[in-house]
Amino acid sequence: MREDRTSRPEFSRRRLFGMSAMAGLVAAGIGSLAACDPSTLTAQTNNGTQSPTGRRVSAPSPNGVLGANFNGDPNIMTGSELRNITATWVRGFFAMPDADKGNAADQPAIKALITYAGQGYGTVLSLKFPYNKQAIPTPGSPAMAAAQRQLDAVLPVAMNKVDILAIGNEPFIECQQSERNSPQLNAFYEAMAQRAIDYRTQKFGSGSKTQLFMGALNHLDLPQWKTAATDRWMQYVHDTQAIAGTDIHPHLPDPGAGHFYLDYILPKLRPDQKFLATEFSLVLFYQSHLADPISADFATKYHVPKKTRVWQVIKDALGNPFPEQKWTDFLAMSPWFADNKNFMTDQVGAFRATGKLAVATYGIGQDSAMSSDKFDAKSTPWVLNSMFCQHTVQPAGNGLPGQNTVWTNEFRALQHG
Repeated sequence: MREDRTSRPEFSRRRLFGMSAMAGLVAAGIGSLAACDPSTLTAQTNNGTQSPTGRRVSAPSPNGVLGANFNGDPNIMTGSELRNITATWVRGFFAMPDADKGNAADQPAIKALITYAGQGYGTVLSLKFPYNKQAIPTPGSPAMAAAQRQLDAVLPVAMNKVDILAIGNEPFIECQQSERNSPQLNAFYEAMAQRAIDYRTQKFGSGSKTQLFMGALNHLDLPQWKTAATDRWMQYVHDTQAIAGTDIHPHLPDPGAGHFYLDYILPKLRPDQKFLATEFSLVLFYQSHLADPISADFATKYHVPKKTRVWQVIKDALGNPFPEQKWTDFLAMSPWFADNKNFMTDQVGAFRATGKLAVATYGIGQDSAMSSDKFDAKSTPWVLNSMFCQHTVQPAGNGLPGQNTVWTNEFRALQHG
């Protein structure tokens, strides 16, 4: 999700439609990291791209799991990276209009997830219905027929293959502002969910491996985003036996704001339901510090003018990627980052303490959309969230991208927490 700093409730999601096929995907077991030779674990598919192959992983059940999120671009995530951070679950979203571009099984995000699922990874697929530039479909309309057709193209490909299917990605952001509190938003997603429920029942009865969740709620730290529509959303989740829970995306303006999400959803879930947190970060908090001057220590060590602002250093890194140590120092010497270096541990700990977390996932890499050379003081600094830093850090000597070592170290530790 993206956000304009001057108007925090208004987001413009990264547009990642029609991404090219993944490359270099590799899957291997957690315990066999040292023994794996990446050069032997890729195979060419019939369209010339690389797909994961090799040793299987053993994914735990969706109960307090932390996985890796590639959003809409599987190219930012490889099997080598997943092995490096010992991940066993992966998540991505699929923009539903892309179902009209050909076989859904060949679309990059879906193809990647199904291939990873075949290697033993746990998988979460979020279905994104983007209606920012058009009205939400109404029953009997051509737009509703198109949405149904797109869903019907995806369900046979994904159902009983991915572990979790989320109906909707960020429904209350991926719509026009005038429809954010409209009953039609609820009616549309309820209709899509029922269609998925009916398909699963007809094809698999009670035997499908795929759990159904409702897609993510945003900005629950703000009173104006807790509305009659979000209340109805949670009521539908609660009342629909076939729905396993809801997703949340806590992108936070301050480190303690995550509890607002939990305070809102937990009382509204059934005892047998859980929640997802397929995106979470401090990106809005970081955004509020982009105009800060850089630390004196960083300025001295790297001979940077002391009046340089945080956003200018990030822009410099995007234009000329830093050695990993310089990126690490930049973050470690910035109090707004260093004072919250345990954020991932703290937030996942809070999720797990509820006993209701199914799967949380964290951003694995920097895609092109978040790495614009037009970065400025009002940009949303998604690049600070990523575990691997393809656009701000020089590649490592071991063939991996450079890392944000704070996040990769925390992620690894949380696989065993």
